[in-house]
Amino acid sequence: MQLEIRPDPAEVGRARRWARSRLAGAGIQADEPLAETLVLLVSELVTNAVVHTGRPAVLRLSLPGVPAEVTTVRLEVADASTRAPVPRCVGDEATSGRGLALVDSLADRWGWSPEGAGKHIWCELDRRTPPVDVEETATPAAYEGPAHREPAYGETAYEKPAYEVV
Repeated sequence: MQLEIRPDPAEVGRARRWARSRLAGAGIQADEPLAETLVLLVSELVTNAVVHTGRPAVLRLSLPGVPAEVTTVRLEVADASTRAPVPRCVGDEATSGRGLALVDSLADRWGWSPEGAGKHIWCELDRRTPPVDVEETATPAAYEGPAHREPAYGETAYEKPAYEVV
């Protein structure tokens, strides 16, 4: 599934609505942590494409077809810029520059690669459901949220998220 994005900031809201409708069609409820996180990631990556390139982009979603213990949702944004995405460390007063830190902290995996005359940035979220034989003492929180991973060589590591929810 894909959505063509015009180089207009209003497209970010349209991309979020489109992603929500695709998730609902795949049986992922709007109030599930996976859905809320994915919509936030759509917002960040589409905003980056629109703001930093000023060119059209393409949003792609790959959703699981059959529920399983772990399923992966993949989000990609392709744009016509060859500039590599670079996570930035910004001060407390900065009004932008935290998007890739947010992606890094919320996604299970993310990266980018050249694509034709541009690039695509992707991220993946794993949807975890408890195994059938889990004891009742296990909490659902044990199965939600991104898995911790060590940063690759040369990759920026973020000790804590670079954002605050108010």
